Amino acid sequence: MDFSIGELARQTGVKVPTIRYYEQIKLLPLPLRTAGQQRRYDAGYVSRLNFIRHARELGFTVEAIRELLAMSARPEYPCKEVDEIAQRHIADIDRRIEHLEILRSELQRAVTACRQENISDCQVLGTLSVPGHDHGKFP
Repeated sequence: MDFSIGELARQTGVKVPTIRYYEQIKLLPLPLRTAGQQRRYDAGYVSRLNFIRHARELGFTVEAIRELLAMSARPEYPCKEVDEIAQRHIADIDRRIEHLEILRSELQRAVTACRQENISDCQVLGTLSVPGHDHGKFP
């Protein structure tokens, strides 16, 4: 059974442009095409795309997903490398959580300190105006 890119998108919840992007960066192999050049997909694409979608939802990078996909093609190998990738990702998540907690504390202090009088006295806006802070980037 084969189906169109639109049907693949419906079955996996992944948008068509994203599917094309995954093909372009070689996370998904290029599908067979009909005589009319329409892409045709099978159940293997559904499985692979669901894997990619779920890994992205968990925050894995494209490169980590590429490594995980390569490893999944070798079921006889030990999963030590997979565990190492997952552990690195957990450490990255922990760093982000720590950073978000710092940001939350800073913003909470500003809200708590705000007397809610005039905009000119607003602690939140004052905090956002302090130069030298790089709050928008994760470590």
